[in-house]
Amino acid sequence: MHYELTAQDRTELQARGMLLETIATYIQQFQQGLPPVQLERACTLGDGIIRIPAETTRLERLYAEAAAAGRLIKFVPASGAASRMFQLPLSFFQQPELLSNRTLARRAAEGDADCQTFQRFLGQLDHFAFAQALRAVLRRDGYTLEGVLSQEQYYTLLTYLLTPTGLNYATLPKGLVPFHAYGDHSRTAFEEHLVEALEYVRDAAAVARLHFTVAASHQQAIQTYLDRVRHRYAQRGAQLDISYSVQKPATDTIAVDSDNIPVRDSSGALVFRPGGHGALLENLADLQGDIIFIKNIDNVLPDRLKPDTYRYKKLLCGYLLHLQQQTFFHIAQLKASQPSTADGARIPIEAARRFAQDELSLVLPPDFERISIPTQRDFLIEQFNRPLRVCGVVKNTGEPGGGPFWVSQANGAASLQIVESAQVDMTNAEQRARWQAATHFNPVDLVCGVRDYRGRPFPLSQFTDPATGLISEKSKDGRSLRALELPGLWNGAMTHWNTVFVEVPGSTFHPVKTVMDLLRPEHQSIPVPPLTTRPN
Repeated sequence: MHYELTAQDRTELQARGMLLETIATYIQQFQQGLPPVQLERACTLGDGIIRIPAETTRLERLYAEAAAAGRLIKFVPASGAASRMFQLPLSFFQQPELLSNRTLARRAAEGDADCQTFQRFLGQLDHFAFAQALRAVLRRDGYTLEGVLSQEQYYTLLTYLLTPTGLNYATLPKGLVPFHAYGDHSRTAFEEHLVEALEYVRDAAAVARLHFTVAASHQQAIQTYLDRVRHRYAQRGAQLDISYSVQKPATDTIAVDSDNIPVRDSSGALVFRPGGHGALLENLADLQGDIIFIKNIDNVLPDRLKPDTYRYKKLLCGYLLHLQQQTFFHIAQLKASQPSTADGARIPIEAARRFAQDELSLVLPPDFERISIPTQRDFLIEQFNRPLRVCGVVKNTGEPGGGPFWVSQANGAASLQIVESAQVDMTNAEQRARWQAATHFNPVDLVCGVRDYRGRPFPLSQFTDPATGLISEKSKDGRSLRALELPGLWNGAMTHWNTVFVEVPGSTFHPVKTVMDLLRPEHQSIPVPPLTTRPN
């Protein structure tokens, strides 16, 4: 379909740092579509997933040396608002006609799951870590929590919970919501990440480095909050080196209509949409880091349950360093060999081949043994000289999200990839069956090595697969539109990294996707009793 860019469009693109060719590429992707991922099989223990060896002394030493040397940093995508987390109370706030005990009880008795859950939410408000903050904003205006509950003033309660009148949780960053209560204080997800970082990315000078990606509109509030709470830890002799970045406007994508023509707003300007978390690859690259831990903002636990997280973070890092050392060793051996003679290169090539297959799960071409020695050597060097990630995976318990799979690549080989359900053609019975055969889940528990054997940062954008983006149907101002998401950060953005999957215990993975997840035992200082009575 034909479209034209105006002078205003070109000015906007220049301001965003976007090339005209980028827009043409996006339009082509909308027109041609993006192919689904082709699953070969789910990864299982012994076939793409390993367990950490029982003897961990060397891994612990490698981790400790890297930590002391200041090689580690923690990267936390934290731009999300809490609106999805509070979707249930938001839906009742928007339907005030439901906000009475009689109506809730009747609909709950009829089997309405949302009403049943909302009753539990009201009846167990005191067990949320934000209850103290809610009491404070109610008290400021002459209310009490017990009073608004007993008088069925649920709309008032939700107003103080969700809107700027009170705590404003409907628009607050998710990381600023208190997750865990500790007697005389509570901690947000942001603060829990600080506590974690001080345990496993602190260097010999007691400095722990973290980087948060945040929404531009929330950056000042987040920075002000963290500047306030970080002093609790500085008083213990530790230092927190915290940096921030926002998703770059150049990574936004355009929206199109059903005819794949760019959509414009009421002023005639192109409509842009965020490119998804895959756009954060540029933020990751800008860190110029060495060893980077990646973890989602909402997967944090109270102190009493942190030991497993600490242990496996350190072991995953130690295992990555082990693999990195071996990879660099084989590159050096291959480069030092004499490719002009078979005898001069065969021994390092054979050792490198075994390492590639046995420890990196690399699939070599079927004719590898028949190609020339120099070509074998060059092939292995190219395969080894890539970013490396070690990904913790947990046993699949039905949580929504992606998992580890063997995926067919364009060259016919298979590779280890993290795959989301949206990337798979579920109308294909064979592909659906392979998806459903997954035994493990991706909790976003990654340790990444992003420097090459010479110590130089990899150009991360060169290791992505642009075809693994997603096209979704959206709406804006009552109009339907099509939106493009860039390849996900731990999906297509890392397609051509070397990947190793390691099983970690489920005790390290307890994300908070909805507010009710905070009532799970893992997020409570004491168990939450079952709700036996209706709110009064």
